[in-house]
Amino acid sequence: MTDTEMDKSSSSSTSLADKAGQAQNKKTLGDLLGVMAALRTPVTGCPWDLEQTFATIAPYTLEEAYEVADAIARGDMAGLEEELGDLLLQVVYHARMAEEANLFAFDDVVDAITRKMIRRHPHVFGTPEERAAGAQPGFWARIKAEEKAEKDAFHKKLEATDDVSTTFAPGTRHGFDNKSETQNTPELPTRETSLLGDVPLPLPALLRAVKLQSKAAKVGFDWPSIVPVFDKMREELAELEEVAIAADPRGASRTSTPSVRDMERIEEELGDLLFVMANVARHLQLDPEAALRGANEKFARRFQHIEQRLATLGKAPADSDLKEMDALWDEARAAEKAAGEPIRRSDR
Repeated sequence: MTDTEMDKSSSSSTSLADKAGQAQNKKTLGDLLGVMAALRTPVTGCPWDLEQTFATIAPYTLEEAYEVADAIARGDMAGLEEELGDLLLQVVYHARMAEEANLFAFDDVVDAITRKMIRRHPHVFGTPEERAAGAQPGFWARIKAEEKAEKDAFHKKLEATDDVSTTFAPGTRHGFDNKSETQNTPELPTRETSLLGDVPLPLPALLRAVKLQSKAAKVGFDWPSIVPVFDKMREELAELEEVAIAADPRGASRTSTPSVRDMERIEEELGDLLFVMANVARHLQLDPEAALRGANEKFARRFQHIEQRLATLGKAPADSDLKEMDALWDEARAAEKAAGEPIRRSDR
C-alpha cells in the first residue's frame, strides 16, 4: 500500500469513526421531552416558557407549520430539517402543558396517532381478509364514525378534569365557551356538535371556506353546477363595487371619509366575494391557496424583473413611474410567454 493509499484509508477510517461518534452523541426525542420538562419546571425553569398557555403558543405552531411549507416550496432541504424540528417542538410543548394539566402526555399523542393510522388503513394493517379485499367502498365513512365516537368519549373525559384553568385561555374550559354550562337552553347544535364543527378555525381562510362548503355539500347544500356560482360571484362583485368605489381614497367619486360602519360593510362584501371565489375553486377541484400562491409568486417574479431592468439603468422603482414600470411588466410577461408559460388575459 502506497503512502497516498494509506493516507486515504486513514482518512476514511477517521471519517467513519467521527460519524459513529456523532451518531452516538445525537440527541433523541427523550432528550427533547426532558428539555421541555426542564423549561416548564417552576422556579428553576424559564420564566417565559412557564407563562405560556395553549392559546399563546398556538400562533407559533401555525407559524412553524408555514415555515415547513415554505422550506418545501423553496426546495431547501437543510432548512426543512430545521423547520421540522421547530414544528416538533410545538407538539412537545402542547403535550407538556397537557400533561401538567393531567389531560394527556406526549406518549398518549403518539399512541393516538399511531392507532389512528393503523385503523384508517385496514387494507395495510388489517386481517388477511381485509388486506386481500383492499380499500372497500364505505370503509372510510365507517372509520370516521368510529373516530367521532372515540373523540366524544375523550371530550367527556376532559370535562371531568378541573385542573386546566392556567393552561387554556381565560374564559374558556378545554377551549370551549363556559357560558354554555350555565345556560338552561334546549339541546341545539353547537359549534362542537355541528356538521361543520370539526373544521378548524385557524385554517387559512380560503382553505377553511372550501372545507366548510364541502361539508355542507355532502348533505345537499350546494349549487348544482358552477354556472350559478359564477352568477353569485358577479352579484357579490357588484355589491362590493357599489360600496367600495365611494370609499376609494384616490377615487374622484369620494365625497367624505368612510365611517366605521362603511368600512365594516366593505369588509363584509369583500369576504362574501372571496367566499364565492373559494366555491369556484372547489367546483373546479382546485386548491385556492395553491392558485393564490402561484399568483403571488408570478407577481413577485415579474416585479423582480422590473427591479433588475431598472437597476441596469441605474434606477430604483422609486425613481421610476407607472408608465415605465408597466412597460417592463409587459416585457416580463412577453418573456415568460416566449419561454412557454401560458399567459392569460387576466395576467396583469
